[in-house]
Amino acid sequence: MFQKNKRSFLGIFFISLFLLSIVFLQSGITKVFAQTASSGAVDARKAQLQAQLDALEQQIKDQQVVLDQKKGETASIQRDISILDAKIAEAKLEIKKANVLIEQLGSDINVKSKTINVLSGQIDENQQSLAQLIKKTNEIDTTSLAEIMLGNQGISEFFSDADSIEVIKSSLFDVYEATKSNRQLTQAQKDDLDKRKSAAEDARQLIVTEQNNIQSDEAQKQKLLNLSKTQQNQYQTVLDSQKKLADSIRSALFALRDSASIPFGTALDYANFAYKQTGVLPAFILAILTQESNLGANIGTCNRASDPPEKHWQAIMPGPADIAAGTSKRNDEAAYLRITSALGLNPDTMPLSCPWNNGWGGAMGPSQFIPTTWESYGAALANLLGKTTANPWEPKDAIMATAYYMKQLGADAQTFTAQRTAALKYYAGSNWSKPANAFYGDQVMVKVQNIQTNMIDPLQNN
Repeated sequence: MFQKNKRSFLGIFFISLFLLSIVFLQSGITKVFAQTASSGAVDARKAQLQAQLDALEQQIKDQQVVLDQKKGETASIQRDISILDAKIAEAKLEIKKANVLIEQLGSDINVKSKTINVLSGQIDENQQSLAQLIKKTNEIDTTSLAEIMLGNQGISEFFSDADSIEVIKSSLFDVYEATKSNRQLTQAQKDDLDKRKSAAEDARQLIVTEQNNIQSDEAQKQKLLNLSKTQQNQYQTVLDSQKKLADSIRSALFALRDSASIPFGTALDYANFAYKQTGVLPAFILAILTQESNLGANIGTCNRASDPPEKHWQAIMPGPADIAAGTSKRNDEAAYLRITSALGLNPDTMPLSCPWNNGWGGAMGPSQFIPTTWESYGAALANLLGKTTANPWEPKDAIMATAYYMKQLGADAQTFTAQRTAALKYYAGSNWSKPANAFYGDQVMVKVQNIQTNMIDPLQNN
């Protein structure tokens, strides 16, 4: 009996130690947050960095005013040199701002990482303590009241042990809630950390872009400075050559998947219109469409009048039979017929994407929407376009559809990481973060830079 009483006492004793350890751990994490939050040196540096950011933002605004004023002057070599000087100065300020922001974010990321490590350790400790508490409570629950009474040497010890048992049981809920709270706090810290890492990556990408802009503008400025006196007097000839370049860019055909190519100038007009409606940048919209056009060359086109039966729309997209067989949950066939009927089109001759990588085909037009998705966006797209029914094979409608969908995926934030993530989600859905799909986002962002630098910027400067 003494041994049994001894076991009961030791069990309660060890459980008390577990509870005490939790109290210490909770106290420890409070101290960590307090130390993190109250670091005078860190706070002072943050304030200093914020002041630098504010000053740089004001200088950038002032430089933009100068740039706008120079653009309003009559065309001349000196005016164009001044414009280039203003653009170079503004780009350098943007780089300084980005570097300050990276330093600021770096400090925040370090703090967040330490906090997450502490919280993760706290969760592990709580889980271990919770497991022990549950184990000991189960042991107590399997012991009858008579055994507990007989295991004690006196009635006072019985009531003392009974009180301790009740305290232990009530503590289970507290430990569980503490663990749950720490999990939620840890996830919140991780989400915030991801946002700060994305912001730092955006700042680094901005530096690369602005450095490229400076290099290009410096080269253009040097060309102007090297013009001879005679050439300066004939500067209109230089302007005419720039205009010819702009005209050639506008007239260059912009390839669209499963639709006829259109002049780049027209595609840009459509993209600018979509940008005003959605906030998604024109270069990004056109980069997505270019990527899809390139991908289409590899996948192929189905459902044309000359295609064999295995490429017919009923063979390449899911319908009622596939739903019944459990191979798909979508009825793209019915949606496709409704779309073509509303547009007065022949469903047997409209170009569609072929099946790819053991998946379904049937995506429509330049933006490559599957029928059920297009139908779900139809009313919104028609409203944005100011028409009754949107047409997935019509370039203007497809460009608006791409912009609208990219907005749903977060591309309207206009940062590098937001656009790249949107492109990946567009391509891979819930599998967007898998390394195997990274190529799509990387290729799109390279196209964004190329379209902006070599096609859109020359048009805006003329």
